[in-house]
Amino acid sequence: MAGDTSSDPRRKARAAALQSLFAIDVRGGHDEEPLHWLMLENPLPHKARSFAADLVHGVRKNLFELDGLIQKYAPAWPVQQLSVVDRNILRIALFELLHRSEVPRKTAVNEAVELAKVFGSDSSARFVNGVAGSVIADLESGALNMDSLVSEGR
Repeated sequence: MAGDTSSDPRRKARAAALQSLFAIDVRGGHDEEPLHWLMLENPLPHKARSFAADLVHGVRKNLFELDGLIQKYAPAWPVQQLSVVDRNILRIALFELLHRSEVPRKTAVNEAVELAKVFGSDSSARFVNGVAGSVIADLESGALNMDSLVSEGR
């Protein structure tokens, strides 16, 4: 994956998912799955490919919910005005925080921050850490839970 020097297959899978979501976001279409051609260029082990696909499909399936959370926790930044990289890193992180209980919360945030350092701007890592950290704080305090997301129509 471009810009990623890690040997961790899950980190590489997250980078592939980010690149795929970036391509989908920029192109605005769903006619070809970018993850497929990314895997042709830079193959990943089967488990990592499966993990990347899970992230891409999970983010796409929960896009409305994820973007609503980004807007809630970063109200000064309309979601569509965020950089495409930051927006999709946050989508991945929030998807993992909310829908992948097997991923420790701190791991989801740390991985998002690492993606931001590699693919984002100078301020991306701090921004991603701040938004994801606020979501974790509310999850842990009970101020944010899955039932409230469903009842808010997200």
